Amino acid sequence: MLRRWLLAGLLGLHSLAAWAIAPYIAGDRVAAGEWPVVAAEVEKKLSAAGFQVLGRYAPRGLPTYGVVVATDPGMLDRIREFGGMAVAAAPIRVGFTTDGAVSYTNPDYWYRAFLRTRFAQAEAAARAVQSRLAQALGAGPGFGGDETAADLPRYRYLVGMERFDDKKNLLAKHASFEAALKTVEDNLARGLAGTSKVYEVVLPERKIAVIGVAMNSPANGDAVMLNKIGAQDRIAGYPYEICVLDREVHAFYARYRLALAFPDLGMGTFMRIVYAPEEIRTTLKTVAGGS
Repeated sequence: MLRRWLLAGLLGLHSLAAWAIAPYIAGDRVAAGEWPVVAAEVEKKLSAAGFQVLGRYAPRGLPTYGVVVATDPGMLDRIREFGGMAVAAAPIRVGFTTDGAVSYTNPDYWYRAFLRTRFAQAEAAARAVQSRLAQALGAGPGFGGDETAADLPRYRYLVGMERFDDKKNLLAKHASFEAALKTVEDNLARGLAGTSKVYEVVLPERKIAVIGVAMNSPANGDAVMLNKIGAQDRIAGYPYEICVLDREVHAFYARYRLALAFPDLGMGTFMRIVYAPEEIRTTLKTVAGGS
């Protein structure tokens, strides 16, 4: 009898680990309207649910699409405890279109990927975020592919490709946290390499920060890439983030970050943007002040 109970428990744990999790959740539609009106409606819903709105993103070349970025105070408390690259989990991204479609990043997916072994310690906060997002924005079906709970903390698209903590993430080193942060902020304000700042979360007591980077180059910006792979409905995967960790500036290498955002896309589709990983790294390295 005991052996049967142990086997049942192990099978239960395996089923939880094998549960497929989608990167995005379809929300309830809002009234169609002009871009700023739809963005304001999404922001209103998020604020009413206790989220802190951080910024808006209007990708140049996708005039009917947008993103509102928010964060959650409870999750920020966990991130503050963890430090390091966990700061990448701070933003909650909500995509919308001017015809009223709404979608958002699935907390269960992105927190497992970015908090990794710390997810269990933050699970209560993650569940609270998920519940309040569902109440504020609706909770339709997940979409955009799926990965298992067990695979997300060590995710990579294919054998040999980059993971969360790849050495290619490092973009630049500076004399101090303050110098690193100022370099990124100043370069975004100058619009270097066709970039601008979408949002910023700074936790100075832990010397960590995450900044959303709009990449709007007409040659290889976000809209160009999304159009090439036909993934406009996953607009909530943007903007790309750049992180300041003490005196270092990091950003996930694109063969990890883009694959995490679009796990359902095949290799043939990704080959249309085979240039993207190094071009994104070059852009973000310029923003970071790397040599």
